[in-house]
Amino acid sequence: MFKHFLVPLDGSRLAEAALPAAAFLADKLGARVTLFHVVEKNAPSEVHGQSHLRNAEDAGAYLRRLSQRAFPPGTVVDCHVHAAEADDVADSIVAHADELEHDLVIMCSHGRGQALHLFLGSIAQKVIALGSRPVLITHPDDQGGAPAFACNNILVPLDGDADHAQALPVSEEIARACGGALHLMMVIPRFASLSGTAKVSSRMLPATTSRILEMASQDARETFREQLETLRRQGFTASAHVLRGDPAQTIAKAASHARVDLIVLATHGKTGMEAFWAGSVTHRICTLSKISLLLIPLPKA
Repeated sequence: MFKHFLVPLDGSRLAEAALPAAAFLADKLGARVTLFHVVEKNAPSEVHGQSHLRNAEDAGAYLRRLSQRAFPPGTVVDCHVHAAEADDVADSIVAHADELEHDLVIMCSHGRGQALHLFLGSIAQKVIALGSRPVLITHPDDQGGAPAFACNNILVPLDGDADHAQALPVSEEIARACGGALHLMMVIPRFASLSGTAKVSSRMLPATTSRILEMASQDARETFREQLETLRRQGFTASAHVLRGDPAQTIAKAASHARVDLIVLATHGKTGMEAFWAGSVTHRICTLSKISLLLIPLPKA
């Protein structure tokens, strides 16, 4: 399980929205935290309308202040400033991966929609593309501050792909450490919500497509029945749901309705991120939901 978190910060309150998650999980998992800042070449004085760190001395003092006020006593918190000016902040974070030996990056999305796209495109996408380090994406509250973080309810969307099911063991460990409940979910599209090549094919064979989707729903219910029995024997509080509709919209809506604290998804590293930007379910969930999202990169084939 995760033992060393890396939390990139730029000096803004928005970036600090990642700190409650880092503090909570560090306490529950007994993990070490490194607060990290990269001195950016020609850095602006403001970012997202808020103050931006521009030199190593100010950054070091800022990180030390955060380490003292944002974490409970007993948490091991290191501060690291990459003082050499960097043209690409994301590249610098990735380059420090081996040096700092972290196994989870925790960062704030800095917003939704286009703002989210720009931020994820510059940092989280490249980190996930390494194919080895998970990324936890948090969101600021409506006032741009740092909301409280918890793991009372963890949602694990699955799609029948054995690789994507690798999100489940990680979710189990977090649930066990935090005393949280696990909620498995599979969304089977309705005929009208198919997209891409599946939509084109369905128009040629509408009856067959509808039957295939119904069979997929039945198979998912049987799979979940067996998984639930196993989870409950292991002492987990767990539920499972097979829903119909647009996958991203259905997951986001269900997560909000069920007051989910964390969504856990597995992604195929660089290949998966290319699909991410092409409009994948993962990307759409990020834009539709403000619930924290843990992305688990799968090993490259």
